[in-house]
Amino acid sequence: MAFGSFDRKTSSQPMSEINMVPLIDVVLVLLVIFIVTAPLLTNVVKLDLPKASSTVDIQKPEKVEFAIDATGLLYWKGERITREDAAARFAEEGKKRPQPEVYLRADHNVPYRYVAQTLADASKAGLAKVAFVSEPER
Repeated sequence: MAFGSFDRKTSSQPMSEINMVPLIDVVLVLLVIFIVTAPLLTNVVKLDLPKASSTVDIQKPEKVEFAIDATGLLYWKGERITREDAAARFAEEGKKRPQPEVYLRADHNVPYRYVAQTLADASKAGLAKVAFVSEPER
């Protein structure tokens, strides 16, 4: 770094100019590196890709409405069934593709064990989409 000159006749004050030579050297080296590496980044392999058209196949899953009343009775789409029948129907629905969505409506006075049993049966059957249906507060 240059803090002064070798000429003692002028003054003994330090130089107030920045030595630009090292900065220019670094910039030129970086410029050369970018010039050399830029063509390597744009290397393109030309391929003749096949053309294909497709349409979106959106299948809406079925919906299963399952209800539990205040006494613990189970209803499958409005039809009264037993827990064993519900487990068998859940197993049948779990094999379908796409899997149906289960809408579970439970009375607010029903003991939680009935809801938990229903969720366990649906989970054992492989049904992952279970939604709880409720009414909004007034």
